[in-house]
Amino acid sequence: MKYKRILLKLSGESLMGQQGYGIDKERLGAYARQIKEIVDAGVEVGIVIGGGNIFRGLSGAAKGFDRVKGDQMGMLATVINSLALSSALEAIGQAAVVFTAIPMFPIGEPYSKWHAIEAMRHGKVAIMSCGTGSPYFTTDTGSALRAIEIEADVMLKGTRVDGVYTADPEKDPTAEKFDEISYDEVISRGLKVMDLTATALCKENRMPIYVFNMDIEGNLGKMIAGENVGTLVHPAR
Repeated sequence: MKYKRILLKLSGESLMGQQGYGIDKERLGAYARQIKEIVDAGVEVGIVIGGGNIFRGLSGAAKGFDRVKGDQMGMLATVINSLALSSALEAIGQAAVVFTAIPMFPIGEPYSKWHAIEAMRHGKVAIMSCGTGSPYFTTDTGSALRAIEIEADVMLKGTRVDGVYTADPEKDPTAEKFDEISYDEVISRGLKVMDLTATALCKENRMPIYVFNMDIEGNLGKMIAGENVGTLVHPAR
């Protein structure tokens, strides 16, 4: 087992499956099974989920919403996704706790680094919602912050592509995949691994990021076992 404690960032858009909106039950179940598999193997798991399948603050701002209110709506979308994932996990016998970065009891427990770590040490999945709890920060930045706070060994970014490429592989068929790449090269090449704030936060705190395709069932377990199923973004060596 390559990692003892991870922070898994899941895309809200991926939860849509083929529906185009909302939460696809089959995709949610596949995620839950993969997560339970690695918890059973002894990995401590923290999770942050985006909210783009329901509402994205930036998109709302573009449509005329106040940016702060739009971002707060996006935070609420992450809570809905977090509750759905916790329910799917509990349905297959995996305990989970939803934490919220803004007070929302009894929907979720107020987020605390120490309470999240304690939950993970007891075999529960710690699902941390609401991003950072502040507007103007993405859930990528929230994921980076939580990964550093809970002292994760690595931040895993589960997406619909199988790693980091020289260009968007969905638009450019000549794009080449990296097995590994440094933060500095990601920034200098302008690659869209995460937003700049999240990338800089991980770089400054030497938090490695592993980008892989979470939508292929089994990839999470393979990655934890040390198989190369994505791209490692690392501090300069």
